[in-house]
Amino acid sequence: MARNAADKATSIDAQLRMLAPKKLSEDDKLVEYDALLIERFLCILQGLQGDKIRETVQECYELAAEYERTLDPKQLDEIGNLLARLDPEDSIVTTKSLSHMLILANLAEEVQIAYRRRQKLKSGDFADENSATTESDIEETLKRLVCQLKKSPLEVFDALKNQTVDLVLTAHPTQSVRRIRNCLTQLYAKDITPDEKQELDEALQREIQAAFRTDEIRRAPPTPQDEMRAGMSYFHETIWKGVPKFLRRVDTALKNIGIKERVPYNAPLIQFSSWMGGDRDGNPRVTPEVTRDVCLLARMMAANLYYAQIEDLMFELSMWRCSDELRVKADQLHRASKKDTTKHYIEFWKQVPPSEPYRVILSDVRDKLYNTRERSRHLLASGFSEIPDDAIFTDVEQFLEPLELCYRSLCACGDHTIADGNLLDFLRQVSTFGLSLVRLDIRQESERHTDVMDAITKYLGVGSYRKWSEEKRQEWLLFELNGKRPLFGPDLPKTNEVAEVLDTFHVLAELPSDSFGAYVISMATAPSDVLAVELLQRECHVKKPLRVVPLFEKLADLEAAPAALARLFSVEWYRNRINGKQEVMIGYSDSGKDAGRFSAGWQLYKAQEELIKVAKAFGIKLTMFHGRGGTVGRGGGPTHLAILSQPPETIHGSLRVTVQGEVIEQSFGEEHLCFRTLQRFTAATLEHGMHPPIAPKPEWRALMDEMAVVATEEYRSIVFQEPRFVEYFRLATPELEYGRMNIGSRPSKRKPSGGIESLRAIPWIFAWTQTRFHLPVWLGFGAAFKHVLQKDIRNLQTLKEMYNEWPFFRVTIDLVEMVFAKGDPGIAALYDKLLVSDDLWPFGERLRANYEETKQLLLQVAGHKDLLEAYTLKRIRDPSFHSQSGPHLSKEIMESGKSAAELVKLNPTSEYAPGLEDTLILTMKGIAAGMQNTG
Repeated sequence: MARNAADKATSIDAQLRMLAPKKLSEDDKLVEYDALLIERFLCILQGLQGDKIRETVQECYELAAEYERTLDPKQLDEIGNLLARLDPEDSIVTTKSLSHMLILANLAEEVQIAYRRRQKLKSGDFADENSATTESDIEETLKRLVCQLKKSPLEVFDALKNQTVDLVLTAHPTQSVRRIRNCLTQLYAKDITPDEKQELDEALQREIQAAFRTDEIRRAPPTPQDEMRAGMSYFHETIWKGVPKFLRRVDTALKNIGIKERVPYNAPLIQFSSWMGGDRDGNPRVTPEVTRDVCLLARMMAANLYYAQIEDLMFELSMWRCSDELRVKADQLHRASKKDTTKHYIEFWKQVPPSEPYRVILSDVRDKLYNTRERSRHLLASGFSEIPDDAIFTDVEQFLEPLELCYRSLCACGDHTIADGNLLDFLRQVSTFGLSLVRLDIRQESERHTDVMDAITKYLGVGSYRKWSEEKRQEWLLFELNGKRPLFGPDLPKTNEVAEVLDTFHVLAELPSDSFGAYVISMATAPSDVLAVELLQRECHVKKPLRVVPLFEKLADLEAAPAALARLFSVEWYRNRINGKQEVMIGYSDSGKDAGRFSAGWQLYKAQEELIKVAKAFGIKLTMFHGRGGTVGRGGGPTHLAILSQPPETIHGSLRVTVQGEVIEQSFGEEHLCFRTLQRFTAATLEHGMHPPIAPKPEWRALMDEMAVVATEEYRSIVFQEPRFVEYFRLATPELEYGRMNIGSRPSKRKPSGGIESLRAIPWIFAWTQTRFHLPVWLGFGAAFKHVLQKDIRNLQTLKEMYNEWPFFRVTIDLVEMVFAKGDPGIAALYDKLLVSDDLWPFGERLRANYEETKQLLLQVAGHKDLLEAYTLKRIRDPSFHSQSGPHLSKEIMESGKSAAELVKLNPTSEYAPGLEDTLILTMKGIAAGMQNTG
């Protein structure tokens, strides 16, 4: 199959075009985007590695594309024969090349979707092409609420300015693709000159080559501080400027429905929180010192961002006319500044003349921001700072005061236009990000608090807390909460685990209270779990106690959650403490691993309904905190669909949700992505509250309950009760190799030993995603559908009615259908053939038969002949052209990796000898890129 390079480039281009089923419109350049990037990459590869590697990579690609069209297993055998002939070094380069081709294809798709969306917005078409049920643009949502649903503009405005969406960022794997994406976006702009186009093309090639030359394998796991820095980069790159830009668009949308007011700068529309450095549940690397470091790091970064912006405001607000209130304050500050000889600025800014009163005010803000940043830097470096409290901003109200003074003065002097410019943006940033940039949640397992309480009660000589009944625990906790005596001193006997928990509470007491958000308790089952945290906060002198949030994850916990919450609200002390507000977190990942996606989804739906009922009965406003992952198996899916399919009355303008994994890059990696993400969350939350989805009919509920029982039984009978399953899982998937990727600081298991139960949700989903079998997502659906259809064929009509009329059921089915579109049992069969022992082959065949049966039943319920036939925009390329190499390379590594003589280094400067293991890791990363997620 050897051809010259020019023929190869043409072949790739032609191959890509053949993958498009129909001729594309003038605007739809996705194939051209793919072709450009792949051609550039192959030319770079040829220049760096020679003709042989280029031909090998291209042949792999062409064989994989042929398999996608024909699904002929012979093509897979040819790929296997081709890869088997490679030496270890060529295996690494070939794998790395295919992985980069997939990343580039993803970028081409992202840029094209953004381009198409922008063209629609220019033409006045606000529909989101990825939406199956609704538009997510904020302007279109407001217009629909007013014009179609007959809500009054004032009613819409009041709901909008009082709603809150809190996005909680968690640790994630990173990708360095932003510069390539930026080049590609500019390259296809219509208003660039030929010279600019040539220069951008050269820049694109530089960035592609730089990415290829970079060792993309983590040689050591990242620390929680590393994860925090990576997460904070999104604030610096996109979120910081994206928030005021988005809020201006909201102002415009309101104006277009007749509201002349702007959204108040202190309206809490969007808030940001983080788990990076605070989530210690099962992660021994998150220590009290780590929590302290990430908080100080975030405060230092916030002050730095404000500091750069305040100087721009000083240049802008040069006016001399001001209110008397501001004039008095400016004179006071000017007189005081003459005595200060410690400033470190250029001469122009040392002494701002009194004739520029706004600059006088803002120069004092600048000085305090400088000191605030430096104090955090000192504390981070040495744990000590001589900068006094009166020289810094200690709380956000103190920070806002001079800015509000400037705003009031400008408005009083007739300069509303100036006040509503960059100053308003700055006020909105301060109100959104505060002095801490993000609020850090703390998460800890309830059993760790029980350990502390047991140590305390034994120290006091009152018995073993661990052995007490729930009633006795509550009685003792409430007695101590109502009392004032200290429970323990420095002489309390402590294990390392008990000391770690107490030291964490001491960090909460030491650092500014606005650094923290919620204290989340995993595995919470009883009121005493919450009261214990309240008591520990008091004992460790936390000045402003964190709100305590119980987390319900597994199926049984979700079923028991409403009763547990009712018992908690029955405690008078606690009702007085929370002041009519409570937050509850529900976990999508562990519930799915425990019972399968069907049963978990339905139980999450019912639990929310019941929790809201309990809260209403006690007169308490309940905020649901959704712990969703990035993949469908962990509760992921399109943002607006996820929100609009929640039960009615469960959001009511208050929503918290985790943003995990690659979803952070997909949501905030570029300015337009950040803008779209903020729009989607805001618009969908508003629409859910003002136009709730329909509640399920009684007959729908009955059918769902019946199917959930069958689905759970089917799922657990295979995953937990089938004796061959664990062995098959570990042979047929790269679950055991997941840890070698060093994706995050968290161990892949909660406990070193144990089976599926102890495995975390991410590696569980990751393993099945790699083989394109996606078992945790679909297992149980087929048995449930088959049961109700065999019982009464009329149930098919009921299921179709549910699909067409009930958003929750529609979204559930559509997401599973999307997963089937990404799946390929032929690839899973290849993993079996190469890696699984012969005696387990029948078990794998049984699972694949279940897969096919479930897929057909799902299409029958949805009324579709083919997968994703309802979507007008289908993916033109498929991720599988790398996936097919995965089983072959895995087999090669299993057989060759034991020989030290065969090890070769990808990075010659590394102290490790990765060798063929590098090929395995690069293969897994490449498949994850093609599937667009790890787990």
